Amino acid sequence: MTEKMIPLLPCRDVQPVVDFYTALGFEVTYLQKSPYAYAVVERGTMELQFFAMKEYDPAESYSGCYILTDEVDALHERFRAGWKAAFGKVPARGIPRMGPVREMSYGVRQFIVTDPAGNSIRIGQPNGGGPDHAPPPKETFARALHFAVTFADSKEDPEAAVKVLDRVLALRNEKPTAVQRFRILVLRGDLAHRLGRDEEAADWLAQAAEVPLDEAERAALTDETRRLAELRQ
Repeated sequence: MTEKMIPLLPCRDVQPVVDFYTALGFEVTYLQKSPYAYAVVERGTMELQFFAMKEYDPAESYSGCYILTDEVDALHERFRAGWKAAFGKVPARGIPRMGPVREMSYGVRQFIVTDPAGNSIRIGQPNGGGPDHAPPPKETFARALHFAVTFADSKEDPEAAVKVLDRVLALRNEKPTAVQRFRILVLRGDLAHRLGRDEEAADWLAQAAEVPLDEAERAALTDETRRLAELRQ
């Protein structure tokens, strides 16, 4: 016996959603205009279905789904490339938007795409950990990063993540390592950008770029270095 589960997601108008997913490399396999608007998009084994609601507000959406893949980084790059080709710069805030690839504490490496309907599509690759959250580190700055990343890129609560990072950045009796400081500053700049505070974001990112790192440290910061470059474009 074989089963397949297909997410059925709301939108205000199917055409912007169809255009968006087509840019990401999906194929429109069904499009209905009457008696009500309905669309199906597919990419490999991924299938999403959408129905229109005239009074639907994307900003109030809580809808979404989780997609598991074995090539999360390649998919992230393909989605970004398709988005850029169709619409220009890939936004990190507003609707639609796309987040960075992150190693999460609950056993996946993931990124989040929010489509024009406000649906949150989480795409992750198992990284060998279990589905439960790993215990938070005891060391001050590692612990702060643990919670800030969870708030920023799982709960999608940038304000809560800012509070965590600002608290440790204000410490005077403890200092982060260079790697920790770089990660904190890049994430802090990312959060400021998501909140629409572009001048503040530029300052945090400039500070991150000035952190002295040796070759081994830079090799351990591939995700953060990529994110810094994306945000400074």
